[in-house]
Amino acid sequence: MKPSSSLSNDQKLKICHHKAANPSIKQSALANWAMQEFKLSKVPTQGTISNILAKRQQYESMDSTELTSKRQRAVKHPELDNVLANWVLQCQARRVALSGDLIKEKARQFARQLELGERTPEFSNGWLAKFNIRHGFKAQKSYGESGSADLDAIDRNMPTIKEKLQSYSLQDIYNMDETGLFYRMAPDRTIARRQIEGSKKDKTRLTFVFAANADGSHKMEPLIFGHAQRPRAFNRKSGEQLGFYYRSNAKAWMTGLIFREWLQKMDQQMQDANRKVLLLLDNAPSHVVRDLPLTNVQVFLFPANTTSKIQPMDAGIIAAFKRRYRRFQLQDAIDRDEQQKADIYKVDQLIAMKWAKAAWNDISSKTIANCFKHTGLFERETQKNEVGSEEQDIENELEDAINQLPISRPMSVHELINPEEEQQVAHEEISDEDLIKLSSSQDQEEEEDGEVMDENPPMSTKEKLNVLHSCISFLDLSNPNHVIAHKVLRNIQFEIRTIEKKQTTLDRYFCKEY
Repeated sequence: MKPSSSLSNDQKLKICHHKAANPSIKQSALANWAMQEFKLSKVPTQGTISNILAKRQQYESMDSTELTSKRQRAVKHPELDNVLANWVLQCQARRVALSGDLIKEKARQFARQLELGERTPEFSNGWLAKFNIRHGFKAQKSYGESGSADLDAIDRNMPTIKEKLQSYSLQDIYNMDETGLFYRMAPDRTIARRQIEGSKKDKTRLTFVFAANADGSHKMEPLIFGHAQRPRAFNRKSGEQLGFYYRSNAKAWMTGLIFREWLQKMDQQMQDANRKVLLLLDNAPSHVVRDLPLTNVQVFLFPANTTSKIQPMDAGIIAAFKRRYRRFQLQDAIDRDEQQKADIYKVDQLIAMKWAKAAWNDISSKTIANCFKHTGLFERETQKNEVGSEEQDIENELEDAINQLPISRPMSVHELINPEEEQQVAHEEISDEDLIKLSSSQDQEEEEDGEVMDENPPMSTKEKLNVLHSCISFLDLSNPNHVIAHKVLRNIQFEIRTIEKKQTTLDRYFCKEY
């Protein structure tokens, strides 16, 4: 029999079970095992194995017919399935007890709103069972008094939280949180107000999901939410093709389903690294962990109404990200002002995402560890180094940049990096109407997001090298900062020349062959 390169659903389930029986096995070793076990013609890629492991619940919910298939049976009404699942998760976050009959009735209501008409399912007990299995929902029951008002006081709960943290090393304690970003917002109070109020129309807002550990040694890749799956600035490429962990929906919001995807991905990463970690989370409506089969990530939810005081991301990490993002933005605005551009704050989504990624990567481990320390959650010292001067230097740069810009009512630096509306959009509860909109945008391929940034004509290699040579000639090597710039520019020169040499060699080879 000729070896196959594709896997059946039953084989994918066996891969999941083999991983569960051998939790320390690496994905590369698991892929080699699968090739030998199922006599495949080639080794599955790491991405294939990762996707299979993330969908274990789906394979376990399949019947014998579906398991023998090499395709997963498509959900008949994906929009209805998504909106109902997100509604259930949101109810769980509010600690609302749901019966099976109530879920079915809500499904009928959503079906009417989605105008399914004759395509409306029967909503039988069998349909409900498959829905619950598909999303890992267990039998619904009342939560009793576990959400009582005793959790409101930080002082009362601090000993319990500290005791929990003592069981983990600093590198194994993580915090995750979301924040909105009005990525074109001007540092002008009058203009910014109009921009924020109109952000739902012009869609110049992104939501970011950040996570890092307490000693600052690991910043996880940020998850970014936009309004369109492929905005014009993406040039018909996907977020993944452009190097981003990117998701989209009509509101650019975190949903319960995507949160669960993110959390299961983190759990898989920790399995691969053979680590057991603690994840600190706030009580946002989308942060529903119930019934998720996590093996290497234990979730600890902060008491309600306490996160602004004791959550590390709120204690300065997100602010550090926004300082660095706004530095990129204002530096660009000054350039555009000098070039007499009409809208000096115009930036397309892709450039904003690149600035944001660079800003996140620029935050030092010392800054992150210091923010964890300032929460008061740790009896131990995270790091003794104080980094307030680093953040103050960036704030001074921002203030200087604001003063260089043509602004009638300038914001303070604090207003620029802490607009209240950016936090509101990240943690709002989603209405039924918005749930419908979120699910309806799943198939969206492309959407206007305002003008794409003006592109300069592409430069030849000779032109690039000439510009770099001019910059290098300007430098005064008696200035330490210029010495650093000199090294960077020389490295860029080397990269450009290396790429050009490789391209020339290829061109000569093909010309010779021709």
